[in-house]
Amino acid sequence: MNKGELIDSIAKHADLTKADAGKALEATLNTVQKSLKGGDKVSIPGFGTFSVSKRAARKGRNPQTGEEIQIKARNVAKFKAGKGLSEAVN
Repeated sequence: MNKGELIDSIAKHADLTKADAGKALEATLNTVQKSLKGGDKVSIPGFGTFSVSKRAARKGRNPQTGEEIQIKARNVAKFKAGKGLSEAVN
């Protein structure tokens, strides 16, 4: 499912126009992104939890040349599925 199909599904199930469903989806995604950028977790009971994790600096290899390179430390977004979601897909 791509973003357009997700918007269509939201519009159908929530009895909204596609424009309103698109705005709602964008607002949700922007809110999650801003919360994570601020260092907060976003927990949706029954669905899952979005969080930020720190990835340490490490050494890697350039696959084309085999040369060793240094990969910088960075923050990465993580998602842990909740019990309801896990049960729904099994």
